Amino acid sequence: MRYLGFLLLLGLFSYQPAPKFPTKLSDYGLFQGKLQDQIPVIGVTPYELISPLFSDYAHKLRFVQLPAGQSVAYNPDSVFQFPVGTRIAKTFYYPIDERKPESGRRIMETRILSHEATGWVALPYIWNEEQTEAYLEVAGGTSLVEFKNMQGKKQQVNYVVPNMNQCKGCHERDGMMTPIGPSARQMNASMRYAHGEENQLDYWSRTNQLTNVPGTRPKFVSYIDEGAPLNERVKAYLDINCAHCHNPKGPAKSSGLFLDYRYYGTTAYGIMKSPVAAGRGSGGLSYDIVAGKPAESILLYRMNSQDPGVMMPEMSRTIIHQEGVALIREWIKSIH
Repeated sequence: MRYLGFLLLLGLFSYQPAPKFPTKLSDYGLFQGKLQDQIPVIGVTPYELISPLFSDYAHKLRFVQLPAGQSVAYNPDSVFQFPVGTRIAKTFYYPIDERKPESGRRIMETRILSHEATGWVALPYIWNEEQTEAYLEVAGGTSLVEFKNMQGKKQQVNYVVPNMNQCKGCHERDGMMTPIGPSARQMNASMRYAHGEENQLDYWSRTNQLTNVPGTRPKFVSYIDEGAPLNERVKAYLDINCAHCHNPKGPAKSSGLFLDYRYYGTTAYGIMKSPVAAGRGSGGLSYDIVAGKPAESILLYRMNSQDPGVMMPEMSRTIIHQEGVALIREWIKSIH
């Protein structure tokens, strides 16, 4: 310590203390009234995604708080580039009965993405049993939750809250953490606000949170919309569930499998593409996607697994997304 002090006096070493973050979710002041009601204060904006990431069937509430007087520049292609000082909150919960929203819900965690001067930081806050407060748990945690789905069947999930380092596994682009969801193509849809329904991009523009918004904007379909074109549903599904890693700047870039929607139809999208160092994750199969043959496609094999050494995505799920598997299986069958 004496040597460190000597270096500090000489100006040869700059000591930067670790940033301090609130230990309780309520300390952020993002919500008014009862914390569990998740009613944002003025200056905190709720938002929704057209095709959200699958997270073991958890439902999500999303909010963003921009620094006072600042806005975001519109861009049509990538996640919005939020200014330093932005906070994004994502609350994960399960309805007690999906058929009866009035029956209540169990909130599992609220994840805060805080844009610091040194970059984005992910902070997991786990809710207590009383559902009155959430506490920072940098090591994450697990909790068993039960709920009834839309078919009235009882479901059990061993819900996993990732630790701070695991969050980086999905939120990394060019070695830096970044948000995944809020983009023009994901938010070009109406949402119910206190004043009524309004397109989210129009609302953000009208309230000076988003600048230079054009009249024509890209738009994803919802991948659960069976009335939408199959290829559009697939592009939306793989983009949000896989492309945050499988892109030229993501953690899985060395695989050469790029599932960003803009690569649809290319060899990099996986059709008749051999895997790169997949190991036992390939299941002994030869290609990422074999046209017309789901059972011979590595992509579907890994989606349909719960083996930690095989399953994809590696994060955000512990169970199989049955509807997602069915969608990709139908799509692969349709490829000629």
